[in-house]
Amino acid sequence: MKIKLYSLIAFFAFLLMLAGSYAQSPVNDDGEISGKVLDETQKEFPYATVSLMNSKDSTVVRGTLTGDNGSFQFKEVKPGNYLISIYVVGYKKAFKGPLAITSSHKKHILDQVQLTTDAQMLKGVDIVKQKPLIERQIDKTVINVENSVLAAGNSALEVLAKAPGVTVDKDGKISLRGKQGVTVMLDGKPTYLSAEQLANLLRSTEGNAIQSIELITNPSAKYDAAGNSGIINIKLKKNRNYGTNGSILAGAGYGKYYKANGGLTLNHREKKFNVFGNFDYGRNKRFGGTDIMRVNNTAKDKTYFDQTSLSVRFRNNSNYKAGIDYFINDNNIIGFTVNGYNSNGDNAADVLTLIGDRPGKTDSSVVASNPNSFKYTGITYNISYKGTLDTMGQEISVDADYSEYMGNDRTNFNNRYLDAQTQPIRDYLFRNETPTTTKIWAAKSDYTYPLNKEMKLELGLKTSFVKTDNNFRFENFENGNWVNDIRRSNQFLYDENINAAYANVNRKFKSTTVQLGLRAEQTNSKGNSITENKIVNRHYLNFFPSVFINQELSKNHEMGFSYSRRIDRPDYGSLNPFIDFLDLYSYRFGNPFLKPQYTNSFELSYSFRKTLNVTLGHSHTKDVMSDVLLTDTATKTIFISNQNLATQDSYNLNVSYPVQLTKWWSSSNNLSAYYNKFKTPNLLGMPYESGKLALNVNTTQTITINSSTNVEWSGWYQTRQVWGTLLIDPQYSIDLGLSKSFMDKQMSIKLAANDIFKFQKSRITSTLPSQNYVINERWESQVFRITCTYRFGSSEIKAARQRSGSSDTERRRVKSGG
Repeated sequence: MKIKLYSLIAFFAFLLMLAGSYAQSPVNDDGEISGKVLDETQKEFPYATVSLMNSKDSTVVRGTLTGDNGSFQFKEVKPGNYLISIYVVGYKKAFKGPLAITSSHKKHILDQVQLTTDAQMLKGVDIVKQKPLIERQIDKTVINVENSVLAAGNSALEVLAKAPGVTVDKDGKISLRGKQGVTVMLDGKPTYLSAEQLANLLRSTEGNAIQSIELITNPSAKYDAAGNSGIINIKLKKNRNYGTNGSILAGAGYGKYYKANGGLTLNHREKKFNVFGNFDYGRNKRFGGTDIMRVNNTAKDKTYFDQTSLSVRFRNNSNYKAGIDYFINDNNIIGFTVNGYNSNGDNAADVLTLIGDRPGKTDSSVVASNPNSFKYTGITYNISYKGTLDTMGQEISVDADYSEYMGNDRTNFNNRYLDAQTQPIRDYLFRNETPTTTKIWAAKSDYTYPLNKEMKLELGLKTSFVKTDNNFRFENFENGNWVNDIRRSNQFLYDENINAAYANVNRKFKSTTVQLGLRAEQTNSKGNSITENKIVNRHYLNFFPSVFINQELSKNHEMGFSYSRRIDRPDYGSLNPFIDFLDLYSYRFGNPFLKPQYTNSFELSYSFRKTLNVTLGHSHTKDVMSDVLLTDTATKTIFISNQNLATQDSYNLNVSYPVQLTKWWSSSNNLSAYYNKFKTPNLLGMPYESGKLALNVNTTQTITINSSTNVEWSGWYQTRQVWGTLLIDPQYSIDLGLSKSFMDKQMSIKLAANDIFKFQKSRITSTLPSQNYVINERWESQVFRITCTYRFGSSEIKAARQRSGSSDTERRRVKSGG
């Protein structure tokens, strides 16, 4: 332990020495040109194309886009004479210059440049200012869904499923480039929820509220080390400048059943404070079906099971958020927010199981009705401070969170056994209830210190404490009374404390950017199964280095390399050893001895004209956590458990290529190829190894009819793939959408159709020869939606301040339902 701590201190000292060695950069004659672009109404013009050209022959030296505030900047401009060209389709091209960079005049700040519309060009087609659908940046890929038709009426989870390289299964589990273990963040804040609870939260978040989705496959040391396949950051839309405004949204949908959603957003900003809040509500009724055909093999005989399950789930969801920011002065801000959600509903499930000694023959059957009800609530309080210490960009931020989640899931299992003539033999009735409570305390601080114009140092600390209480109650109906079954009931307590520190140093050379980082996380955990008298204590210290190198080869060519080490800890429910019945013959249980998994990821990237982007990656995961679906020949049941397989090796190739085919037709295309190989020395008493090459293709076509009308269709296809011991058949879908705005874009109506041809379904088999089962799943994927949004008040509202909560990673591992 001491050696590791000394290593951490030595590394931090090395970073500081490295920073100091660059603190005094040699003097050179390179200059800087900056300015700001305004539109025809003198408002800040974002995403305008700005070119730096030689004044002698007008050749382009380099180019950039204006930022959100219309500003642009060219650094490290060699001595010479230059012109600045500013161009946006639908506007007249503007020129500034010539501008001379000399040893005595290195810096030019242009006056505000106002663009004027080009009437002749606008006669053909109306052009709107819009970011490209896909942008490749040094450390991430950004999908700008703000203006996407298909985002309207869909939930954030459904929008996320359309992102390149992202896969979302019917239960809401998210994979990125074929790998599970994704950390999902909202506005830079990890959600800290289990896969089930995260899916519930994203189903309750409206897609039309999303501005962009960031895919970060190799995060830096600044982020929590959790998430072996990377981070997905969902950025929500924001308001600008001063005043009061808001929006009202109402939507309806129909698949097999009706759906409805609505929302209200309000924001008010003055010079000294900003008050904001929103409330969203969703009402959803959805159909699902599962067929399981399996064979129970023993040395003496075979038993064939043909099981059909039909369910109708009704769910009410509501999300809310409220907060205030107080601007002490121009450099210091404090804020407070509270956000939470409520989810409740019921699920009616009917199950028919046919049992025989050969295919097609029924010796007996079980008819079951398994009604379920659930209720989950969560709330988080956050207090934050951000201070700018000087004009060079020295900053410090502090966040403290408290979160509490409570839930209960009740299921009755009413089973009636029938003989071959469908006459009743006996009834078996049991029920279970799973009240859960999770409390999270967390605090973190981040500090940024610019060592000079080209180099900065980032440091941070974080601590978190988690307490969970899962009380599983199992009761049998005997002699007219419900009797507790102590063999199957269980109470599980889990306590966890994680302490972390990180350092990042970033250095910008002429054409190269280098970032080195190291994160240390010390974990203390205790899992206590009170009923089974099992206690598992763990204490461990881990180091997570990261390296990023980006090289500009020329104006049109760019390459990058990244490496990071990451960890995934089990979610709290997966550690609980209790048995959770899905029906009489299928169940799942947790594993208190489940170990965390560790991943080393490497990625090489290439970009051509910042349009064609190619990445090649490899990751190696040790003690990979996986759901293992097996059969118990003694009880003739099928069950899911969480186990650690020895290793997973993943290789992936990702190609994205957005194309502007015409002025009115844009196309965004993405191909992900990945090979996942799983290996473990002992599974069911035998060595196990499996792997398969898979492809994921995603395309979106957008047609701009005029400035107020867009048509969009998207499709995706995923080939057969392997995950753990499961072999998943191909899946695919096609969506269609139309949007129309009115009243100077204050009101918009969007129509969308999900999975218009009912292609989506799932077929799962086992990669283990001894496991003979086929699982077919289908769900209500074809849904038609209409969404109407009305925006009111000032259009000059500044954004509510971004926060990065301190308890976000812990909340991701909380289990919930709905």
